Amino acid sequence: MNIAILGFGTVGTGVFNIIKKVYHLTENLHVKYVFVRENKKDQLAETTASFDEIVNDPEIEVVVEVLGGLEPAHQYILSALQHHKHVITANKAVIACYLEEFTKVATENQVHFYFESSVGGGTPWISEIERAARVDDVDRIQGIFNGTSNFILDRMKQSGATFDDVLGQAQELGYAEADPSADIDGWDIANKLCISCDIAYDCFVSPRQDLPVFGIRNITAADISTFARQGYTVKLMGKSHQIGTAFDYVVEPTLYPSYTFEANTHENYNLISLHGQTVGELRFIGQGAGQLPTANAIIQDVLDIMQHRDHLERGFERRLTLQANLSKGDYLLRSTINFQWLFSNYDMRKVGEYVLIHQIPVGLMHSLMKNIQEKDPHAWMVSVAAISNEGVVQNAILN
Repeated sequence: MNIAILGFGTVGTGVFNIIKKVYHLTENLHVKYVFVRENKKDQLAETTASFDEIVNDPEIEVVVEVLGGLEPAHQYILSALQHHKHVITANKAVIACYLEEFTKVATENQVHFYFESSVGGGTPWISEIERAARVDDVDRIQGIFNGTSNFILDRMKQSGATFDDVLGQAQELGYAEADPSADIDGWDIANKLCISCDIAYDCFVSPRQDLPVFGIRNITAADISTFARQGYTVKLMGKSHQIGTAFDYVVEPTLYPSYTFEANTHENYNLISLHGQTVGELRFIGQGAGQLPTANAIIQDVLDIMQHRDHLERGFERRLTLQANLSKGDYLLRSTINFQWLFSNYDMRKVGEYVLIHQIPVGLMHSLMKNIQEKDPHAWMVSVAAISNEGVVQNAILN
């Protein structure tokens, strides 16, 4: 099977090396092209700066897109599918925006569009959602979807260092980009949660909708220390529930007691779970990013195509309504301005320098937080995890 790789960064290099060292002998996989920019054309014998050369080559069966970003990745993927090439990508941003379109075009051209590596890195999350959804009504998804933010929060708790110092460490180790906004502001998680909901609910969710997303940019070492003394850990979570014809969706920092799985997910690991009516709760933990875990998941998709193992056959035919206020939650809010009048209809209590707001609709809380941040850009909030022994949790926070 002849393969073209679009992009030769961290992940593209990993795919190339795995195929070269292992699968060209065992599975007859061959990288014929590596698409790069003109100024990097001399890196390898396989490199080309001509995308047309790739899509017009009848020997190319699979195109692996690891360029990242929306364009030209969007147009390249469409063109490859229209030229009857199977496409595999790890690009969660382009998938979240265009999954419905890619699926339609792939079906029309009788090829596959696979993206296991886009969520959870090497963790087989996408395929397991699909397996669960075949026989069950998946009604909840939640988890730690982003290894960079998890690394930052974990290191802050372990070392007592500031956010900026740990972010610098993450950048030095290659976990965070020079511009870390997508990771620390929650938009990387937003894309991954959209993709997960697409598969679980069989309903296309666009990240361009006004989704409630709040990140960790304003968290302080004092916040981390205060919660740790009470036996709590902060995690940046993606969460969604589906009830009947409605679903909700949120990305936000969340407090978990020290005995939970979430609190004990360290470094750059992901912990993602789904709940089904018959299967109950399933949890998946693994490296959420990195060269080899992500490349491994891409190779798995390549082998599925080669061995005629079909999956991801979703039509996105359900029409669910996004209801941001479908769920309620408890929140701790920190700000230097007087904001309590905004929450006069809800039970509130002062807890140190925070205000604890009980059982407020999630979408409303995020909307009001935007108003607060217009006057206090450094304001921050964290939700309190709803777990089985919720009364004990609340008592611990209030003491």
